[in-house]
Amino acid sequence: MSADLVLSILFLGVLIGALARLAVPGPDPMPLWLTIAIGLSGSIVGAVVARGLFRDSEFVSSFGSLMVAIALVVAYRRFVQHRPVWGRDALRFPNRGFGVERYRARLKQVGIDPDNALTRLPPDPSQRLLALLDDLHREGVLDDDELAEKRELVETRQRRRTP
Repeated sequence: MSADLVLSILFLGVLIGALARLAVPGPDPMPLWLTIAIGLSGSIVGAVVARGLFRDSEFVSSFGSLMVAIALVVAYRRFVQHRPVWGRDALRFPNRGFGVERYRARLKQVGIDPDNALTRLPPDPSQRLLALLDDLHREGVLDDDELAEKRELVETRQRRRTP
């Protein structure tokens, strides 16, 4: 087996695994090896099943590979991380899983609370900006005058966009 073939297979595993992780809402921190394993497993099983059912359709084979990889990410989330797949709790950072403790430690090291990082922001984009500005002010990055100026800028732009 040539090095080019091995690298192509690994790249395909990363690509399918990454697309599967993106298809499921919420954070799914996992090591690169697990992303590759999910992508390769999805590629192999999905391609075999799709080709068995639909002959030699490359599109169906690729689609089947991605669907199986997505199902593996969903299974990982439900049975390893013990988290829901949909809803507000799906957006929470997991407490268990491969490499999760290391990711949690990294986030805490840079000053981000992983338990509140994704769920505390309001859904409206301008409200999210205002909340982030308040965070920057609280951390001392913005002074009172800068905060007032930036808040006014966000509110002015919001008024212009809203009829």
